[in-house]
Amino acid sequence: MTKPIAPIANKNSKKIITHDDVRIDNYYWLNDRENSEVINYLEKEKEYYDAMTAHTNVFQESLFHEMKSRIKEDDTSVPYKLNGYWYITRFEKGKEYPIYSRHKENLSAPEEILFDGNEMAKGHDYFNIGGVSISPDNNYAAFGIDTVSRRQYTIKIKNLVTGEVLSDKIENTTGSTVWANDNKTLFYSKKDATTLRADKIYKHIKGNSENDVLVFHEEDETYNTFVYKTKSKKYIVIGSVSTLTTEYRTVNADTPNDEFKVFAERKRGVEYSILHFEDSFYILTNKDGALNFKLMRAKESNTKMDSWEEFVLHRENVLLEDVDIFKDYYVLSERENGLNKIKVIKWNNNQSYYLPFNNETYTADVGNNPDFDTETLRFVYNSMTTPNSVIDFNMKTREKEIKKEQEVLGGAFDKENYVSERLWADARDGVKVPISIVYRKDTKINESTPILQYAYGSYGSTVDPYFSSIRLSLLDRGFAFAITHIRGGEYLGRAWYEDGKLLKKKNTFTDFIDCSKFLIEQKYTSSEHLYAMGGSAGGLLMGAVVNMEPELYNGVIASVPFVDVVTTMLDDTIPLTTGEYDEWGNPNDKTYYDYMKSYSPYDNVRKLNYPNLLITTGLHDSQVQYFEPAKWVAKLRDYKKNNNLLLFDINMDAGHGGASGRFESLKEIAKEYSFLLDLERKIPS
Repeated sequence: MTKPIAPIANKNSKKIITHDDVRIDNYYWLNDRENSEVINYLEKEKEYYDAMTAHTNVFQESLFHEMKSRIKEDDTSVPYKLNGYWYITRFEKGKEYPIYSRHKENLSAPEEILFDGNEMAKGHDYFNIGGVSISPDNNYAAFGIDTVSRRQYTIKIKNLVTGEVLSDKIENTTGSTVWANDNKTLFYSKKDATTLRADKIYKHIKGNSENDVLVFHEEDETYNTFVYKTKSKKYIVIGSVSTLTTEYRTVNADTPNDEFKVFAERKRGVEYSILHFEDSFYILTNKDGALNFKLMRAKESNTKMDSWEEFVLHRENVLLEDVDIFKDYYVLSERENGLNKIKVIKWNNNQSYYLPFNNETYTADVGNNPDFDTETLRFVYNSMTTPNSVIDFNMKTREKEIKKEQEVLGGAFDKENYVSERLWADARDGVKVPISIVYRKDTKINESTPILQYAYGSYGSTVDPYFSSIRLSLLDRGFAFAITHIRGGEYLGRAWYEDGKLLKKKNTFTDFIDCSKFLIEQKYTSSEHLYAMGGSAGGLLMGAVVNMEPELYNGVIASVPFVDVVTTMLDDTIPLTTGEYDEWGNPNDKTYYDYMKSYSPYDNVRKLNYPNLLITTGLHDSQVQYFEPAKWVAKLRDYKKNNNLLLFDINMDAGHGGASGRFESLKEIAKEYSFLLDLERKIPS
């Protein structure tokens, strides 16, 4: 049988000059998705991928059904109550998309179907419904639809009494809407058609699509804007957010035609978010150097920054992540030494306590709590060995009720068969980097143990240790799975993030590499059996580490990878670019240009023995444009010295999040797992 031949992209030299530095990009021409030659090349790459993985097709299908069989198909969310109705999202057996429904006053009342995603998705290769927003009188629902996977939603309105979808049609939005208290006025965010930055807030009157009023335009290209209503239902709030700075505007929800007033003017480096309770606002902020954030308070009558008063003080070793407000209590979400903590405090006497969590490594998050007048706090708990549980906790009696524990079907799963632990690796600068790892108890840990090492490491986004029934397909075949909590996230507090961005970004990459070396030195695995995986900004991480230490890994999966850092950050017409300057730096400044260029995966491809690589993308990706991985693959094909696999899987119908169906996405995971298991020779012949 003839071995498939990898496609070779044509070279069309483009000279890019910045700060008198010349870069030659031979594959810049791949940026044009309207060019038939580009599509032809991408289709050849897809054909090559299909040919090279054809021998795993039967196994992929088996793996897909195995993963699907653990998931309850006719699943239902835990109901939550809002404004007299219980809302539920449920799935029906054999169907891909959710059904949104509600019951009036109690769950025994007749079900009202709000939206059936399965019916709405017919005729679309991709479908997503988002931003469902119910009017205060419960009679209308605004919702957003995306059928391209560019995260450009069209907003529509449905009459929930008659079932009629109104003629209102608002295109190129984020999909989210906010109702004023008059039940006819809606506010929404519009996107710039080119950059996809949410930059404008409009006011819409139900039934009139021709005369929407622009109420706010965020002209600073480094900011995005959004709109929401406070939990108290008194205020509609417009937020403007950049990486380092925030600003809010408010209007009374009873008088939506009034002008929005600035809550507190933006101040470079000051981040804040606001909640409303009685006659005061509560402000979660890093003001005055509160790196790990603190809670402040201001009266409605004066919200200027200099009037804010301390309410919960800043703590050096505790990150204050979030606050939720109820009639009689407020709840703090904290993180200390990497672990989640939930603290309940009574308004009238400041009595407080923490919810008890005893595991060495776990995830506990405050859940959906839209009801203000309740003693019940809903939170979510899981660990790498324990399925997800939704728990209602009575803040007065301290009694808890598990409302739902994720079912792992098939009868084979027993959490006692798995073990998780938290390890601490020494980074090269002396910092201790945590690793959360899980494996079967009967898996022998030694140099032959395959480990999939995962990380993200950007934007302060923390990947907590979490349970996955899908992951069992790796664990049950002898793999261990490790999450490395590297700098660039906030696992160990805000300073952990600050130490992995801008001119310290390389700490993210070296932390990952040093964790890999730790796992090898401690004989958890070896280079022959170590695998790495990351997506989006985590795909940048993958690109950087394979340039720095290519022979440390047997295989690497880079999903929708952000790899052409310098060129992308120089092009302010590309979606999201300008808003990223505070994360990566602005390459129009030579200092940042030089630093970015020193790690940008695409710019640093060299003649090396690269590991086996699986790289994925979606043609319609709005977050990381398809041409970044396409160019990277083309350049890698030209430079890599060995015969290791270089596979490029392109979904020609999807965007950043991949396939839209509930189970269709499992097929993509089956591809990734098959790539790993094939390299480990664990696929039946």
